[in-house]
Amino acid sequence: MNWYKGNYVISDNKDLIDVAFVHQLLSNTYWAADRTIETIQKSIENSLAFGLYNENKQIGFARVVTDTVVFSWVLDVAILESYRGSGLGKWLISCLLEHPDIKNTNIALATKDAHDFYRSFQFDLSECMRRPKSS
Repeated sequence: MNWYKGNYVISDNKDLIDVAFVHQLLSNTYWAADRTIETIQKSIENSLAFGLYNENKQIGFARVVTDTVVFSWVLDVAILESYRGSGLGKWLISCLLEHPDIKNTNIALATKDAHDFYRSFQFDLSECMRRPKSS
């Protein structure tokens, strides 16, 4: 599944993900700095993974561990620093939350920062959960 916005694309096609880029990107985070490239590769293989691209160059990443029915966990959301502050992170999370495999699940996350960012997506950070909208 792909989403488009100007020169940007978000895709859940794992074949497009540049694992070396993701390894470098996550090496600058507090939560994944010590992960090996092999660990990152395996985590991508076993998750729903999203790449964010600018004219075929990967600039961001996020992944979701899910059973596609009841529960999903958002992990490893990161965007190159030079692209932050332009709304791309909000777009990435919006697309991720609307993905048909997770949009009706309870969605968890754990974060030490970015609380205001995730609250804007109706995450209840007291329980680190976003519940699906009632139909």
